[in-house]
Amino acid sequence: MPRLVDHEQRRREITTAARAVIAAGGLDAATFQSVAAQAGVSVRLIQYYFGTKRDLMLATHRAVVEDWGRVFAEALGALGPDAAPREVIRAVSLGLIPLDDVRHQDNLVFAAFHAANLTGNTVTSEEMMGAPRYLIASFTEQLRRERPGETGTRALELDAELIVLAVTGISQAVLAGGATRERAVELLDHLLDRVFAGE
Repeated sequence: MPRLVDHEQRRREITTAARAVIAAGGLDAATFQSVAAQAGVSVRLIQYYFGTKRDLMLATHRAVVEDWGRVFAEALGALGPDAAPREVIRAVSLGLIPLDDVRHQDNLVFAAFHAANLTGNTVTSEEMMGAPRYLIASFTEQLRRERPGETGTRALELDAELIVLAVTGISQAVLAGGATRERAVELLDHLLDRVFAGE
């Protein structure tokens, strides 16, 4: 009897291999041949699951976003339903910063996609902006919980966007060796102390 193939698992194995290739050499290094070698499968199998390199790259990007979503869910689950807004934003932000080897690799992958977006290669701005927009909306909602009397949403949205951009910058500093992981946590806490100064 032929062995049943878990197609989702196979796709996952391929995108995991693509992440390793991208983290080591950027998007240009992620050819069907290099990803196939990393995954230990044939090029034809990758072509079967992902018709084009662009399809493979978008699926790889989506896999990183989905993994981060699971990290966030676990962190928020550990906090419980009554967690304060600052705790929620801190937990999610810590999940984004490369504080371990897995997140370091995923941040390298995201940096490669960001560079490709800047040069108009492989991905578009619209395809890259889904995750940041979701984070800004989520952080805005948490700030609204903290400051229910604040009129309008513009200031809340700006504060939320500043947090997301700051976390992105902190992550890039860690990747580039400009900040240690410990310093990254210190910078995040300092930022949140300022944002939540009225607590």
